[in-house]
Amino acid sequence: MNASATLLPAVVRPSVEDRHWLSSDHCATPVLELLHALDWTVVDTPEANVHATSPDGPVYIGWLPEDPAAWTRDIVWRVQVQPAEDEAWVQEFGTHTPAEAVAGFVAALVAHSPR
Repeated sequence: MNASATLLPAVVRPSVEDRHWLSSDHCATPVLELLHALDWTVVDTPEANVHATSPDGPVYIGWLPEDPAAWTRDIVWRVQVQPAEDEAWVQEFGTHTPAEAVAGFVAALVAHSPR
């Protein structure tokens, strides 16, 4: 299978000392900063969970560190997409997934969304 170079992600080769983010520090900051920068509606709960919705509405992202149902399944991030004319899909990330990886996933999702 051949793919155009414009469709492939850029190769990033961080130095060894820059790889600290490959381990989770259980911090949501990279994702939450991205969502605020994108003007998403972000709501914090008293339990320390965070729920965010895209400006146009079909995408939900939850940071669920204190949600018992999420912890039972060993997840802390839930991304749910409800396309206008298709079935919904969900991607969940576990407790050991770095927030930088989740932020990269969200950035790619937003970058490839129709405008």
